[in-house]
Amino acid sequence: PSALDMFDQITNASKGKQIVMFLDYDGTLSPIVEDPDQAFMSESMRATVRKLARYFPTAIVSGRCRDKVYNFVRLAELYYAGSHGMDIKGPSKGYKNKKETQGVLFQPASEYLPMIDQVYNALLEVVKSTPGAKVENNKFCVSVHFRCVDEKKWSELAKQVGTVLEAYPSLRVTQGRKVLEIRPTIKWDKGKALEFLLESLGYGNNDDVFPIYMGDDRTDEDAFKVLRERGQGFGILVSKAPKETYASYSLREPSEVMAFLRRLVESRRLSLRRQLRMRRRVQEIKVTL
Repeated sequence: PSALDMFDQITNASKGKQIVMFLDYDGTLSPIVEDPDQAFMSESMRATVRKLARYFPTAIVSGRCRDKVYNFVRLAELYYAGSHGMDIKGPSKGYKNKKETQGVLFQPASEYLPMIDQVYNALLEVVKSTPGAKVENNKFCVSVHFRCVDEKKWSELAKQVGTVLEAYPSLRVTQGRKVLEIRPTIKWDKGKALEFLLESLGYGNNDDVFPIYMGDDRTDEDAFKVLRERGQGFGILVSKAPKETYASYSLREPSEVMAFLRRLVESRRLSLRRQLRMRRRVQEIKVTL
């Protein structure tokens, strides 16, 4: 069901709990585009996420390199988990400083960095023979984009990638939306990153937390699954086509994501106003007594 249609049900379930927001970037905050370097979010989406972070702890969880996704989003008050959660940093102190001042929270795959660089360079050579293929170094993982590759060449490209990886048994390949992701075989994914961030925020074993995770790709399923297993919060899949998913709700595209986030902000703002009015009334009653 649509998260917009079920908005009241979602907010009712979160009453009395701290909402924590987890947002994928590509296809969720920004449209999917042919050139991954051009996946810019709109200024209106940036303003919406900025308002969201005023009311709820907010994290961007992306398959991209953390620095790259930070440069797209440019909001210092957020948590950033890049490379499918293998590179996590918290907000800048005072939010005014440059991103370099953010404390690194966790990098569970640091030992793989030299290997990732080797594979990146090897893949750059291999894909030269495939028009439209693009290799992206995401620091703790490598992405081979084939959105602009002739469909007849897809299986050949996958074989070439597999041949390179035969020399690296500690790396694995997963497939996303028109992309092959090469990453370490360690047991770490977006679901583990979600749990780590909740723990870092002090909500590890807390019943009063309500995490909402929004994402559009297969790698987001790890996070949706964690929320189902915890029995807390909801996953929201961003997809125009129905898919088998661990998410509880869906939205069709980034414009619907923005509409949902705006409603969430407005709902929280009204709730705080009501609480403030109630406190004032209580104070007035105490004064008259």
